[in-house]
Amino acid sequence: MASSDLREELNCSICLNIYADPVTLKCGHNFCLACIKSVLTTQKGSGAYSCPECRAEFREHLALQRNIKLSNIAERFRSTRSIPRKKTGIFCTYCIHSPAPAAKSCLLCEAYLCDNHVMVHSKSPEHILTDPTTSFCNRKCSVHKELLKYYCPEDAVCICVSCCVLGEHRGHQVELLNEATEKKKKRLRNIMENLTSKQEEAHKRVQNLQEHRRDVQDKAAAVSDQVTAFFRDIREQLEVLEKQVLCEISRQEEQVLLHVSDVIQQLEIKKEELSGKMHHIEMLCNMTDPLTVLQGRESDYNEHKSHKDRERDNKEMAAVGDLDDVLISLTLHKALADIISDAERNRGLFIPEARDILLDMNTAHNNVAISSDLKSLSRSDRKQSHLPMRGRFKFYFQILSIRSFSSGQCYWEVETSQTGGWKIGMAFPSIEKKGDQSWLGNNKKSWCLYKYNKEFSVIHDSNINPLTIESHCQRIGIFLDYEAGRLSFYELTEPIRHLHTFTSTFTEPLYAAFYVRDSGWVRIRS
Repeated sequence: MASSDLREELNCSICLNIYADPVTLKCGHNFCLACIKSVLTTQKGSGAYSCPECRAEFREHLALQRNIKLSNIAERFRSTRSIPRKKTGIFCTYCIHSPAPAAKSCLLCEAYLCDNHVMVHSKSPEHILTDPTTSFCNRKCSVHKELLKYYCPEDAVCICVSCCVLGEHRGHQVELLNEATEKKKKRLRNIMENLTSKQEEAHKRVQNLQEHRRDVQDKAAAVSDQVTAFFRDIREQLEVLEKQVLCEISRQEEQVLLHVSDVIQQLEIKKEELSGKMHHIEMLCNMTDPLTVLQGRESDYNEHKSHKDRERDNKEMAAVGDLDDVLISLTLHKALADIISDAERNRGLFIPEARDILLDMNTAHNNVAISSDLKSLSRSDRKQSHLPMRGRFKFYFQILSIRSFSSGQCYWEVETSQTGGWKIGMAFPSIEKKGDQSWLGNNKKSWCLYKYNKEFSVIHDSNINPLTIESHCQRIGIFLDYEAGRLSFYELTEPIRHLHTFTSTFTEPLYAAFYVRDSGWVRIRS
């Protein structure tokens, strides 16, 4: 057993010091002789005696049996162990010539005792020994100057015998100090248990948050690696595409220039022929001999171009050709689309976009106007020609989508009006269709982002949480992760900003849900 554990076993539960002349009660508990005598004296008038530790009751006055074995163990422990004593600065009252540190205080004598004087001091019950104290005033009644032996729970004060019999506490239910102390210790232990439980709970929360922090760091590192690999692949494929397109441009350039060179060569030959004819005509024009001039045929020199000749020249120019920029653009467009599509399939960074969200006219309120493409809604002062339907909203200007979502992830976008009011979100099909409970967000079956009078909020189960959004925000992105129970809203500005995320357990398919009022309108962009 460790020294500290052994010391605990050798402490008297009354004075909390190592046993001095220990005695044993019938219940088996041990106490210092002086300590237990003091307690039994206070119990004398009650008609019964009890153990201060286990509360076992004894009718007759107890015969205190000295525990010789325990006394020897305590003395040996005291002599062989250097028991540190707090330096209180209090010295023995009786050690005049060579002051020794006080080991105990006698409350009756109001004296300080060193270890030697404790051994010879009176052991009678009225001589109560305690740890050295700097003041005896707080140990005695300020009125009667008697030792404080009782505790008054009614007034929460320690009192003397005279206070109980003659003073203002007469008639109060009082307790012995030891009994009151044990009760308070019990309450303190209960408080300690409660505090310990809260401390453990706080510790667990700290551990969970630390684990969550590590998870976030690991996830951020993994996503960073994904993004890095994604852009690396994009760059590699773009470099390959760049080389392909540049090669195509070079090929087209070479082909066009080859045709141009052939045509130039042919035209150079033609130019030579024309130059020869022009030189011969010039010679004829300079001759004086009429016969020579007249005998030459003019048809040999005339270059009359017919319509067919001009068509042939045009075809020759067309054959020369030019760069096919349309082909180059189509090559780029297709290759870039293939790169993005391949990245979406292989990297898992892209969210599948819902492109088929249409408004369900059979759920629309009679004053909700719907566009012909089933993408836009607004409030109308004139009732629409909607057919009577059981699932139609009858109280608020609302509508659901045709498509439902019951698994996976999806993303879609809407454009909203700056004026008036609107709600966008998702709802279960079992949402009420009339009454206050049918309003989006005013129940447990719908979640929405709400805008009215330039103020924004998110609502679910009638709980309204205000948001701070600039009033010019008109484009909203909605993300749904059905299995994770997550519904998020994003402001599609530069940069994109997260507005709010609902977390819940979805127990039914979800439908896109909309509400408009006054001049408000919403258009599905996806």
